[in-house]
Amino acid sequence: MKKQRGIRRIKTVQYQTNSPIHQNGFVLEPGNWQEYDPFLMLAEDFFQRGTFDLHPHRGIETVTYVIDGVLEHFDNKAGYGKLEPGDVQWMTAGRGVIHKEDPAPGSTVHSLQLWINLPSSKKMTEPRYQNLKSKDMPVRKEEGAIIRVFSGSSKGVQASTLNHVPVTMVEMLLEPGASVVQDLPGSYNGFLYILEGSGTFGIDETEGHKGQVLFLSSADGASESEIKITAKEKLRILLYAGEPINEPVVAYGPFVMNTKEEIRQAILDYQTGKFDE
Repeated sequence: MKKQRGIRRIKTVQYQTNSPIHQNGFVLEPGNWQEYDPFLMLAEDFFQRGTFDLHPHRGIETVTYVIDGVLEHFDNKAGYGKLEPGDVQWMTAGRGVIHKEDPAPGSTVHSLQLWINLPSSKKMTEPRYQNLKSKDMPVRKEEGAIIRVFSGSSKGVQASTLNHVPVTMVEMLLEPGASVVQDLPGSYNGFLYILEGSGTFGIDETEGHKGQVLFLSSADGASESEIKITAKEKLRILLYAGEPINEPVVAYGPFVMNTKEEIRQAILDYQTGKFDE
């Protein structure tokens, strides 16, 4: 018998204007390492070309989902790529990359960027990129529902995405009145983000609306769990869930390690050009 998950907390995303060409809100704000483990933060951005310059990362993975616009990517390891609406880039920074994400000329990009922590044994792994095109992702179809599996699985529909940390990421499109059930390992920690519409979620049929984050309740040690989702209006949501790492987190800007000494080493390595090796 699978444990039925509920919703333990709801948060409405608040937005701020950082410049004339950049507005953002935190779906998951940085600093709540234990509550969100293995996730570090999730930023929702509305931005134009020139917002972000070249910058480094170490010790994490970034998962960028494009909602609207065309996002170009350049870095010192894998070259150039382009993401269109519905596409995802899964970047493992590992030991270090220097990169830049920039909207195509004339485009305003609306995106979600998730940071996933890496365990200490994988902090210095080789960088890699997985460009997950929406049209190529495995799809689970139910009556009135399309579930696109970017990572992990949904009722037996499995993505081929490589994970250092086990993560399920699915996009759900539901017509009004449609219901689906998403299965998850009982140990996973996770949340839903509503991009469009409204519905009811979990065993208590908690109501959720566009712009809200719904945090899943624990499965209390059960090996398998699931959550039921029913659309009131046409619903578009993302579900993210993953295996907690349960390790110390020391973060300094784009570097996330386990100790202050490792952060000092990351800064030194970046300053001395080791990220380019």
